[in-house]
Amino acid sequence: MALIKPKSMAPRKPADDNLLDPGNTVVAIIDYQPTQLLTEETANTAKIMRNVVDLAKLAKLYNIPIVASTVNVTSGANEPTFPALRQEFDGMDVYDRMTINAWEDQNFYDAVHKTGRKKLVIAALWTEACLSFPTLDALNEGYEVYPVLDCVGGSSKDASDAAIKRMETKGAQMTSIPQLACEWQRNYDTNKATVPGFSEILSNAGSFLKVK
Repeated sequence: MALIKPKSMAPRKPADDNLLDPGNTVVAIIDYQPTQLLTEETANTAKIMRNVVDLAKLAKLYNIPIVASTVNVTSGANEPTFPALRQEFDGMDVYDRMTINAWEDQNFYDAVHKTGRKKLVIAALWTEACLSFPTLDALNEGYEVYPVLDCVGGSSKDASDAAIKRMETKGAQMTSIPQLACEWQRNYDTNKATVPGFSEILSNAGSFLKVK
């Protein structure tokens, strides 16, 4: 048996890449607050919390813009983002809203558009409201939208499943933390600087063993 050495192709230009690349993606993280976490019933809440923290860490590792949002915090009606995720937002703007649909909040809407990126990775609670509404609106404006399914949950299985079906019907492309990590990393040789962080995040999440 002859083992052939790797021969990577030249990196793709982000603007022309069909896949998600750190240079063509914006990440939206919406409403990971106690009220939403305590009332979702379709997934393991601890895993959702771990996964959305990993999403934020991955975006920061690859220098991808994050647009973070909460609902009803400044009014005093709701508590803020849960602490582990709030720590990842340190130094960032977090856009509080009075609208259920983040796409109908001017500050959030402008922040997404100002990135100039048309591939929107989105995680939000619940699936049937704060995830589906901005997803449907962004699709209508010509964005490619990628809901992160292992970061989300709904108030019931029926409600969550119906929302996922509706988003898919309109063109949303479902994704996951392991898929995003591998899609953004893409190459162990040309992207050597991010290999340790990539490996650390996925190994801590139990996705695979660390890559040396």
